[in-house]
Amino acid sequence: MHMKLKFFSALILAGLMLVLPRTGQACTNYLVTKGASVDGSTMITYAADSHVLYGELYHWPAGEHAPGTMIDIYEWDTGKYLGKIRQAPRTYNVVGNMNQFQVAIGETTFGGRSELADSTGIMDYGSLIYVTLQRARSAREAIKIISELLDEYGYYSSGESFSIADKDEVWIMELIGKGTDMKTDRKTKKQFNANKGAVWVALRIPDGYVSGHANQARIQTFPLANGKTSITSKEMNKIFNPEVEVVYAHDVISFARSKGWYVGEDAHFSFSDTYAPVDFGGARFCDIRVWTMFNKVSQGMDNYWEYVKGNIRHDESFADGRPNPNKYATNRMPLWVKPERKISLHDMMMFMRDHLQGTELDMTKDLGAGPYGVPYRWRPLTWKVDGITYVNERATVTQQTGFSFVSQSRSWLPDEIGGIIWWGVDDANACVYMPLYTSMTANPQHIAEGNGGMMEWSETSLFWVTNQISNLAYTRWMYIQPDVEKVRDGLEKMFIERTPMVDAAALKLYEKDKASAVAFLTDYSTDQVARTFHSYKHLYQELFMKYMDGNIKTRQPGQRNPKVKQPGYSEQFLRKVVEDAGERLRMTAPDNH
Repeated sequence: MHMKLKFFSALILAGLMLVLPRTGQACTNYLVTKGASVDGSTMITYAADSHVLYGELYHWPAGEHAPGTMIDIYEWDTGKYLGKIRQAPRTYNVVGNMNQFQVAIGETTFGGRSELADSTGIMDYGSLIYVTLQRARSAREAIKIISELLDEYGYYSSGESFSIADKDEVWIMELIGKGTDMKTDRKTKKQFNANKGAVWVALRIPDGYVSGHANQARIQTFPLANGKTSITSKEMNKIFNPEVEVVYAHDVISFARSKGWYVGEDAHFSFSDTYAPVDFGGARFCDIRVWTMFNKVSQGMDNYWEYVKGNIRHDESFADGRPNPNKYATNRMPLWVKPERKISLHDMMMFMRDHLQGTELDMTKDLGAGPYGVPYRWRPLTWKVDGITYVNERATVTQQTGFSFVSQSRSWLPDEIGGIIWWGVDDANACVYMPLYTSMTANPQHIAEGNGGMMEWSETSLFWVTNQISNLAYTRWMYIQPDVEKVRDGLEKMFIERTPMVDAAALKLYEKDKASAVAFLTDYSTDQVARTFHSYKHLYQELFMKYMDGNIKTRQPGQRNPKVKQPGYSEQFLRKVVEDAGERLRMTAPDNH
């Protein structure tokens, strides 16, 4: 039996590569622990951003597999065949990026040192996510499985940050390969990579705190294995001790020393600064996304504003007086912060819709926003005028999102009911986050794999109808987007308010028959996808009629023709037109028509 992994061709923009320390998709993860959430759930977000990523839901049913079964591994970004690995005797139900035991995994690619790419590895970052979700019953077990897969099969991708959550804990794990050093086995005469595997660090986010990452490695210094709270990969059996808060590859520091990348005490070693040093792009295009979320929930984030604008300092010593012989950045943000208020599910959805509003980099305020205040900039990310390079902002919300989600793991409910992945397609400003219970056994038609593709239209695809709406909104944002939000927010509000009733109904069924509860939640989840699709299909039709030809039309009861307004352009934009056109457009005589 072979595992089916859906893959995509990732588009790497030349302008982006000039400044971003990464090679994969552009993504955003926010992490919230039980003690930091309103209802005691753990939550992570994920936006899978790529100009060629088609938004469809992946689903793997639970299964049992005969000994010796092998599965094929394909690189998620390109579809390249990488090799075979052993199948687990038993695999679990996976809905998107969350499984039946409420384990959720998200990622962002940070790239890191290019010389650490391993061309011989079998496990790419996408395969690590989806293979692990099929095998892990907890976040800690997921970390152990990832470590074992890396050791046995090697790591094919560049540097990666993973968010890993279950119903009790949230972890961040960062890893990068060790390059390719081919040797020949004396007995078999076969070549092998002496550097197979990866160096990595995993930290549990302290309860009551929040974290985030967005394509820049974030783990800096970490506790060493000199007590109960930290262990190395050689002691992975101890990871299930609840007192363990840090796990890391045994050679994560020694490998860096062997390459000449680190000098100094082990306690001062920084994973991020060594393996993926932050630069202008890492701060301005990546960590700024984390900053926007932190800034909404914690005081004092203005202290890091200059850093996230790309003004990185490399002082001779740190604020605590430690010397800085490795020239690490000295004004970086903390890995996690304690929020001053509890964070709700709705908050998480809205965090994903940030476009730097309320800051000096607000994307609706400069001429690039056009006459209608559009908070988006078309790629490439960097551009030149008269030989000088300029940037477009890289806000959290972006037009090229394939899919995004907020996972919600709830410890007070049985796993069949507790896990919900709030899942949506396309731009987060347009998408509706729909409740998909992760025990569901069917893939809803409108988001199912194979229902359309990036160059294959489908009339029944939620991805395509959402893109119709979002791309229409881009044309006259200030007028059209409020209409979109009215429908979007109404659906999400309804879904959130109904969740306790759905939980209660499912729990009542669960107490008598688990299968009936799962069937009920499968039907409910499928129905909400269909509700969203039909609501958005109707919304697009209404928007097109209302806003066609530059007009704004509203129905008049009892009359054949609608009321028509022609608002034209914003005053700010018209002033720019006058500056550019000069006297050419000036009206020099009265108009009697």
